[in-house]
Amino acid sequence: MNTNNIDNNKPTNSQKQSDKLSSEKKPTKRIRRQATEEQLNNPFHGVKLAQVLESLVAHYGWEYLGDRVNIRCFIYNPTMKSSLGFLRRTTWAREHVEDLYLEMLDEKEDRSKENN
Repeated sequence: MNTNNIDNNKPTNSQKQSDKLSSEKKPTKRIRRQATEEQLNNPFHGVKLAQVLESLVAHYGWEYLGDRVNIRCFIYNPTMKSSLGFLRRTTWAREHVEDLYLEMLDEKEDRSKENN
């Protein structure tokens, strides 16, 4: 016999709270804000650092990058992993790489204008 006068069939407070939370409607998708004109005109909008570096390596090569931005991860045994790690930690190096990327985009734009 149960002598504590506790009804084991009634839900506890924690069960009531979890039932309440699970019954509330949760948004299925996060609402995204529209990009501003300034963001859309920014050449880095939506471009990851890895994509920037991949583009530069494909366009110029590691040797040229090592000449322009004097960092060891571009000169000695360059890899994407070591370069990305260094660029994420070092602001001045990332700024140099971003400047090179902008120059590359300008060169490509100039060439496309000449061809048209």
